[in-house]
Amino acid sequence: MKRTENIKHSDSLSEVHQSVDTSKRTGWKRILSFIGPAYLVSVGYMDPGNWATDIAGGSKFGYQLIWILLMSNLIALLLQSLSARLGIVRGLDLAQASRNAYPKWVNIPLFALAQTAIVACDLAEIIGMAIGLNLLFGLPLIWGISITIFDTVLLLFLLNKGMRKMEAFIVSMVFIVGLSFLVEMFIVEPSLKEIIKGFEPSMLSGDALYIAIGIIGATVMPHNLYLHSSLVQTRKFERDSKGIKEAIKFNFIDTAVALNLAFFVNAAILILAAAAFFKNGLHEVAEIQDAHKLLQNIFGNVAPALFAIALIAAGQSSTVTGTLAGQIIMEGHLKLRIQPWLRRLITRLLAIIPAFFTLLFFGDDALGGLLILSQVVLSLQLGFAVIPLIHFTSDKKTMMGFAIKPWVKVLAWLSSLVIVALNVKLVIEEISSWGADGGWYIYTIIVPLAILIGLLLVFIFIYPFIKKSRADHDNVPHGNALNIEEIEKIHYLRIGITVDFSKNDRNTIRHALIQGGKDAHYYLIHVVETAVARYHGNSAMDHETQSDAKNLEKYCNNLEELGYSSTAHIGYGGTVTAIVEISNKNKLELLVMGAHGHKGLKDLILGTTVNSVRHKVTIPVLIVR
Repeated sequence: MKRTENIKHSDSLSEVHQSVDTSKRTGWKRILSFIGPAYLVSVGYMDPGNWATDIAGGSKFGYQLIWILLMSNLIALLLQSLSARLGIVRGLDLAQASRNAYPKWVNIPLFALAQTAIVACDLAEIIGMAIGLNLLFGLPLIWGISITIFDTVLLLFLLNKGMRKMEAFIVSMVFIVGLSFLVEMFIVEPSLKEIIKGFEPSMLSGDALYIAIGIIGATVMPHNLYLHSSLVQTRKFERDSKGIKEAIKFNFIDTAVALNLAFFVNAAILILAAAAFFKNGLHEVAEIQDAHKLLQNIFGNVAPALFAIALIAAGQSSTVTGTLAGQIIMEGHLKLRIQPWLRRLITRLLAIIPAFFTLLFFGDDALGGLLILSQVVLSLQLGFAVIPLIHFTSDKKTMMGFAIKPWVKVLAWLSSLVIVALNVKLVIEEISSWGADGGWYIYTIIVPLAILIGLLLVFIFIYPFIKKSRADHDNVPHGNALNIEEIEKIHYLRIGITVDFSKNDRNTIRHALIQGGKDAHYYLIHVVETAVARYHGNSAMDHETQSDAKNLEKYCNNLEELGYSSTAHIGYGGTVTAIVEISNKNKLELLVMGAHGHKGLKDLILGTTVNSVRHKVTIPVLIVR
């Protein structure tokens, strides 16, 4: 069944929904058309949070923890493939599915937790970017953090260029990271025999267990599960059984290749730390800056430069995908949609403020602790994404024959148990260490909050078992279609026309006259925006005001000659406010506005009058281009 245009706008990431057509391609081209979503997801598996845990593991325990990286990667592969399956089969992202499955009140804390996780993730990207710029160009960390706000412009540019261009940017960033570490492998010359031995599982205790928990916690990120379930919907394919099965297969290939690349990068960081630091007796290297400095001491300038370039690339690519995940979560849980640049700016500011004040009051050395804190916050949210995902993909009714097999379900629940248990352990240890300082806020705020979050996690797990599914109509984004009965002609008698004395006016006026004919009265509206008009209002008599008044009078005389009744109305100062005031004062029944068709950066500079006006008036608005 074909979907209407009206419903399409409620789809996950509707700007790029089904924007990549796979149906017209064959052979390898068809497989390649599905490649992309998992690469956007994979950058979250190689962000600065991963770097910190990998460096600490490699410097302290050599190659011993490579098997932990492999296990984390296999768990990630399983969960990301479930996320892709949900998006392909149900056409819903994880946030939308959660809104349909859980009570309305649950979605508010779910959104709050997911948004907090994205801010925490963004915090890690900001710190990584700032450290990378500092290492490469000597830029002070506080300046590096401040200028990261400008990547909002980069995101806006990429969104306007379409999904394929964004994927190409991310893949190129991932390629830079991978290539940088490949070259570094040749420089540090690790022991191949010891690397192979590192894949052998071993008993962990003490610091090794703690770092292993950190590696797993930093590897599987909650926002990636939301992101992947949405990104797979950018591919257009036949919605029959064969098409869905093929899409699941090709997306699994995409996921496997991308996450193996992420595994290579993480393993390369750990191996680099083992070969460069552990081998040379430097067992306490946990800070990214220390790793860079030691690389310079041991191997000269090339290795540390590549290290810094890779760090910047990883941070920049992760920040783009974090914004997309934020948009998905807000639209899915709350049905609230705002401009991507605005939500990017809000998320970035929420992340910049703690980083900025940490540097200001505690100095550069405190950033490492802030990075660890961001990973703890991420770990808190993980269960709220993993548990619903397994529930949704196990449901035979909603998955229409594509529910996961029992053995996959067992593996998924075991994986979630390992992740949640280890992350809970990490959180308890962190809270205990904070409690040792004796702060009153630990027992009055942090502990009660952690208990409430824990109870919510239990509810999220139990609820789908006791209430299998909510009413089907919950899945309809805008409600059900109404019966269209006999239509009576609408006669507009008071029509407003906004004019700006450009070549577009003729077309705008023509459309307005068609709507009302000679029975209606027309209100020609123009707003003077000079500094004098903004300050003095209707008492302004500057040259532009006088010129505009004469032009409006010409339009009125011209319409009178043609047999139409009209009056001129001049507004002053803010365009939107003035148009709305004139519309309300004259009790207009229809407003006809001309649109210039500018978008992207021009919208930010010139403003979006039409869009703002239509939200503030209660009458129909006809937009003429």
